[in-house]
Amino acid sequence: MGLKDKIAVITGASRGIGKAIALNLASSGAYVILLSRNENDLQEVVGSIRKGGGKASAFNVDITDEAAVLKFLVTLSESSSHVDILVNNAGVGSFQPVTETDSMAWDQVMDVNVKGTFLMCKHLLPLMKAGKQGHIVSIASDVSKRTFANGAMYCASKYAQDAFCAALRKEVRPFNIKVSVVYPGLVETWFNNSIPGKNEDQLRLNPEDIASSVNYILSAPAHVVIDELMIHPLSQEY
Repeated sequence: MGLKDKIAVITGASRGIGKAIALNLASSGAYVILLSRNENDLQEVVGSIRKGGGKASAFNVDITDEAAVLKFLVTLSESSSHVDILVNNAGVGSFQPVTETDSMAWDQVMDVNVKGTFLMCKHLLPLMKAGKQGHIVSIASDVSKRTFANGAMYCASKYAQDAFCAALRKEVRPFNIKVSVVYPGLVETWFNNSIPGKNEDQLRLNPEDIASSVNYILSAPAHVVIDELMIHPLSQEY
């Protein structure tokens, strides 16, 4: 579908992949609604989009808090009766041996990566059904399909997110709602407290690569759904 004037909600949109997706979709004519807990960075992204002639707004929302999500939806419903696109991009990671994994870290990773995706889908789906169409895109990880040592917690969260989306895809297809999952490999971002710009990371994907992939998925013809898209840098063995 064309993206002009489509209403797109993007989580984790203050920087990295989420920011790149917001800029990309806005440049294609979508009205982007950006969610994050980093309000200052969010406002910078909104400013950049508006300066370029795009349409954007931002909300400081903790997607793991159902009350916060519902409060956001009340505000959203005052200006729109439907939502066309949801991009579940917010994610966190923590990597250590299981014996050294803190239960609070486990809860945080599962809350953001799995519960956050669930809550956003649960509460935005009625707005998609109201419009009789919609598209949910979740940014998972290539570790939704593989595992690695010291990554049990993160891998488990991404397997769960992927399974949730696969089941949801079957559930909402009769309502003309598409569900797609993107599985990025190594990306040069701020993820897990990384700092972009390191020489050793130059061969990784960049956030714009993922944003282009999301745009490609969303721009498919109405009768086409791209269920899954795996994307890696050429330098990464999988």
